[in-house]
Amino acid sequence: MMQAILTGDIISSRKVDSEIWLNSLKALFGQYGVQPKDWEIYRGDSFQIKTEPVFALKLAYIIKANVKKLSQLDARIGIGIGDINYQSDKLSESNGDAFIFAGECFDSLKTNTLAIKTTWPQFDLTINTMLEIFALTADGWTSTSAEMILKALQHPELNQQQLAAALNKKSQSAISAGLKRGGYDELLKLLNYYQQQLKNLC
Repeated sequence: MMQAILTGDIISSRKVDSEIWLNSLKALFGQYGVQPKDWEIYRGDSFQIKTEPVFALKLAYIIKANVKKLSQLDARIGIGIGDINYQSDKLSESNGDAFIFAGECFDSLKTNTLAIKTTWPQFDLTINTMLEIFALTADGWTSTSAEMILKALQHPELNQQQLAAALNKKSQSAISAGLKRGGYDELLKLLNYYQQQLKNLC
């Protein structure tokens, strides 16, 4: 059964008190699994988390938004999708293609902050090209836009009025402007394309 592994680290982690982003990241990961079986944070600012393949890209952007809501920080993430041959009580001691792909993908990140590696090279080429294009927007998220996008991704059932209330923003128009600046509609199209293609392949 295929799984997705996200391997990443925090860019410029030393610029912000580690307690601030570390507690925020732990709280986020706790919503999506149990430590250390499903996720681990190690070497100070590196992490791994396991999830379903169709959710992997959305989770990557949730992590990115969670980190970027703290100004000056960003996340670099390699996603590997493949089999897991051995599942340990600790994620870092498990192995399989998903881990190998995630590690290779992460190691290949130079100027990019997000990429995917799977068993389908044509899918990888297409989706990674799309990720590079969207990075022109996502890598420039302000802390305000990142906070709005994080809430919207995690709570798609909320309308803009409700998002404004949840984020203590003054108006729906402020939410609308922030999501537009952050390319939220384009991000939803990207996620939808990714999920549809993956469902056809799996």
